[in-house]
Amino acid sequence: MSARFGAADAAAWIRRAAELVAADADRLTRLDAEIGDGDHGLNLNRGFAAAVEALPDGAALHETPPGRILIAAGRAIVSKTGGASGPLYGTALRRAGKALGDASDASAEQLAGALAAALTGIRELGEADVGDKTMVDALTPAVAAFDAASGQGAGAAARAAATAAEEGAESTVPLVARKGRASYLGERAAGHLDPGAASTVLLFRALADVTAED
Repeated sequence: MSARFGAADAAAWIRRAAELVAADADRLTRLDAEIGDGDHGLNLNRGFAAAVEALPDGAALHETPPGRILIAAGRAIVSKTGGASGPLYGTALRRAGKALGDASDASAEQLAGALAAALTGIRELGEADVGDKTMVDALTPAVAAFDAASGQGAGAAARAAATAAEEGAESTVPLVARKGRASYLGERAAGHLDPGAASTVLLFRALADVTAED
């Protein structure tokens, strides 16, 4: 990407996330079968496929602000994704898009602010915090890492965020869930990786992939 996050970068992020989700859908579903409804990978794959279909192309792509692209992707995910993941991921992308506004591009620092807005949206909707064994356990450290490294550019920040997301996801394994379907299992939820945290890692890996040249 260029030094700033533009429309092509936003679209590439959604496309790459869709690719990673599709490739990992079976694992995500297996993880969810252990402590949830067993449909996370299937649902998220369908949602991100819809998000890709909602992306503008050709001249329209370059005329659309990156924030609007993320909002459109978020709306598509909400409309096509079942379970809790649709509203959560949809809210995250829409909040991020609204934070970017109608600017033609964004700096790494502005993108950090958009990711923070996404986190706030998810925490408000899911009423979850770090330690509850949800996607928030991966998203919170990822957003913090991106912000801390944003002065080095979006590429370095995204790589740091992806690493932090992976570590945050792994931290959910020993936890007893306090939110979501897994909370019904009590102590039996311990020892399992949270599927939402696992898919959050994919989102940041995708961002790291598309900003690698920055």
